[in-house]
Amino acid sequence: MTIEFIWQLPTGGDGRYAAPGITRRGERAAGAPSPLQAGVSDPRGARPPFNYLDYLHQIARAADLSGFDGIQIRHDTQGDESWIVAGYLARSTRHVKLIAEFDAAWGSAVYAAKNAVSFQRFTGGRFAWQIGHGGDAAARRRQGDVAPDADILPRIDEFITVARGVQGTSPFSFKGKFFEVQGGGFKGPLANHPVNGIYLTGDSQEALALSARQADVHVFDAAPLADLQPVIDSLQAQARQLGHDVAAGLRIDVLARETFEEALRDARRYRSGAGLPDDTPFDAGAAAFWPGFAQAQTGAHGALVGSYGQVAAALEAYAQAGVSSFVLAAIPHFEEAYRVGEHVLPLVRAALNTQRQAA
Repeated sequence: MTIEFIWQLPTGGDGRYAAPGITRRGERAAGAPSPLQAGVSDPRGARPPFNYLDYLHQIARAADLSGFDGIQIRHDTQGDESWIVAGYLARSTRHVKLIAEFDAAWGSAVYAAKNAVSFQRFTGGRFAWQIGHGGDAAARRRQGDVAPDADILPRIDEFITVARGVQGTSPFSFKGKFFEVQGGGFKGPLANHPVNGIYLTGDSQEALALSARQADVHVFDAAPLADLQPVIDSLQAQARQLGHDVAAGLRIDVLARETFEEALRDARRYRSGAGLPDDTPFDAGAAAFWPGFAQAQTGAHGALVGSYGQVAAALEAYAQAGVSSFVLAAIPHFEEAYRVGEHVLPLVRAALNTQRQAA
C-alpha cells in the first residue's frame, strides 16, 4: 500500500503561534496600520506590492521541499479560488500533487474536465479534484446554488461520470437528471491524458456509497482510530463488491514538538489565545487526539498533539488500519510544513518500510 502525505493550503488566511486569529500574511488591507513604528514611513507605500498568493507560494514550496506528496488547496467561500491558486502554484512546484477542492455547484462537468486535462498536460499529471457538498442549504444559496439537499450527491455522481467520460471516450453520450452530453469527448491534444484523481468526503451512508462507486480516495474527518476503523472497513467492503478500489484518507491536524510537554504547552497556548477551554485529558505516553482543536481555522475535526515520535506512531497506527492518504495541517502552515516534513514524515515512512520488509 502506497502512503501519501498531503499538506493543506490555507486559502482563506492563516494564523500564528498562540495568536490563532486569521491573518493574511504578506497582505495589508486598505487603511490598516503600517507594521513600522510611528513616525517611520514605509517605502512600499500604503499597501505593499505583493499579496497573500506569495505566502501560499511559500507554503507550497515548503511542502515540496520537505517531502510531502501533495498539497490540498482548500475551498473557502471567502478565500482565493482553489483552481486559480493551483494554476499559480503549478509552475513553482516540481513534485507535489495539486488537489483543488471545490463544491458541488462548480458548473459544467465538461468544462471542468477540459480544465482538468489542461492542468494534467501542463503539470505532468499532478492534478486532482476534491469535490465537496457545498455546505448546508443556506450556505449553498449564498453561492447561487438552489439545489435541494437530496440532489447534491446524485449531482456529484453525474458530474464525475460525465467528466471521466469526456476525458476517456470519444464519442461520449450521457443523459441524466443534471447533465446531458451528445457525442462529446476530447480529441486532438486533449485526448488520451491521465484522468485526474477524485477525492470525495462525507460520513453519511449515501456519501460512502458514492465513494465506493466513484472515488479514488474518500477523505474521512478526524476521529479516534477506534471510531474510524469500522467505517473504513465498511467503505472498502462496499467498493470491493462493485469491483472498485477506493483508498481511505484522513483530514487531521498535527501539533508535533521535540517533547510531549512542549507540544502540550503550545497546544494550550493556542487554545487560550483562541478563547477555548483546555478540557482534554492527556496521557504523556502517546500522542493525544484533541477533538475540534483548531477547527474554526483549518476545518479539521481534530488534531494529534505530541512529540515527533508520538505523532509519527499515531499516524503509523492509522496507516496500519487502512488509511493511505493523510491530509495534514498546522498553524502557521509555512513553518509547520517544514517541521512536520522534516521531523515526522521520515519517522512514519521508515516505520512502514520496516514493516513491509518484515512481512
